[in-house]
Amino acid sequence: MANRTIHFDDCLHEYLLSVSTREPELFRRLREETYAMPESSMQIAPEQGQFMQLLVELIGAKTALEVGVFTGYSALCVASALPADGRLVACDVSAEWTGIAHGYWKEAGLDSKIDLRIGPALDTLQSLRNQNPRPTFDFAFIDADKQNYDAYYELALELLRPGGLIAIDNVIWSGKVADP
Repeated sequence: MANRTIHFDDCLHEYLLSVSTREPELFRRLREETYAMPESSMQIAPEQGQFMQLLVELIGAKTALEVGVFTGYSALCVASALPADGRLVACDVSAEWTGIAHGYWKEAGLDSKIDLRIGPALDTLQSLRNQNPRPTFDFAFIDADKQNYDAYYELALELLRPGGLIAIDNVIWSGKVADP
């Protein structure tokens, strides 16, 4: 699991989290439940979630798109930053993992803001692109199967409003961006 973005020793990391992040109890419980899973490395760190909340609030996003939901921590962060009438379209292939997510979304009172689409994200994004009228999004977050990142980016870009923002996880993952 991505417990942290920058690798400091445990003592310094805990100190930085204690003075900088304000993770609600519900978010912490979801993060800790996910941490116990073998696939936990697919989850974002709490400081990443808070950074996305800040971005969503700063750009005044009302609509958001997420490609790759896993257990729903990032969707919880984004949806909580949207206004009361905001909407997040969340794409994932796993009903099992998103089943965990849905329970937390419901407990947070955010499930009505989140439109979960189960199936290949490329199909979901193409379906959104082909809708008439085509929906537009203020913010998009891509964190799914890395081999499709280029396609996800291009489709998300088509669905993004002018001046919108796309955040992409793992862009410098293992230094591969420097050695494609």
